[in-house]
Amino acid sequence: MKKEHKEEMKARARNIGLLIAYDGGNYHGFQRQLPPVTAVQNVLEEKLALVFGDTIELAAAGRTDAGVHAYGQVVNFFTDGRIPADRILRAANSLLPPDIVVREAWEADREFSARHSAHSKIYLYRIWQNPLPDPFQRQYSWHIRQPLAVEAMQEAMEYLVGTHDFSSFRATGGAPMSPVRTMYEASCRRAGDQLEFRFFANGFLYHMVRNLVGTLVQVGLGRISPAGFREICEAHDRQQAAATAPAQGLYLYKVNY
Repeated sequence: MKKEHKEEMKARARNIGLLIAYDGGNYHGFQRQLPPVTAVQNVLEEKLALVFGDTIELAAAGRTDAGVHAYGQVVNFFTDGRIPADRILRAANSLLPPDIVVREAWEADREFSARHSAHSKIYLYRIWQNPLPDPFQRQYSWHIRQPLAVEAMQEAMEYLVGTHDFSSFRATGGAPMSPVRTMYEASCRRAGDQLEFRFFANGFLYHMVRNLVGTLVQVGLGRISPAGFREICEAHDRQQAAATAPAQGLYLYKVNY
């Protein structure tokens, strides 16, 4: 958004914050796209414009990729619309498709930005581990037929906690920024045939979680040792890590402010 347009938006009477959940399977990511491609942001802005009687331009905590889901995406926007905050959920959800839901709505401080005010995020990644595929899991997890050694992956993940240069897990095409991030938690747990990875950090690089999971799966398959995983981390070279995990297993779980 151009600076002068941003100032025009911020001159409006209200700053509204929303907590959004969505199934990303039918969308080309979150960030607004040109027709005929549809992203989550396109749908939200179109329906919120009807609710508020105003043009809407969203700022978002994260720009999730095509096929990625969210429990806790946060957005904000400026508007002169007068609908009370306690009526926004019913009005918005009555217009939105069933795969996008507004979970919370509030009057935000003037300086609140869903993107710039965030200080940490939590992502989840789910794997369906079974010799047979599950048709009800195919859009919500990565199907891996072979058994994975969870203990070896957990040992490898211990190195991720702390402040590190994550260049080995950074995809090309992202915004230029420092590759150094602080990981507060990196864990993996099993529940039946499902494995769930949890990554809690002060920020993430482009495709960082999917690249981490892709490499950790190689540890789980015995193709990379936990010590070898650490060497990949310390190489600061994307070519040393494994292929990117599929998008459908990734969830933006929570954004902290």
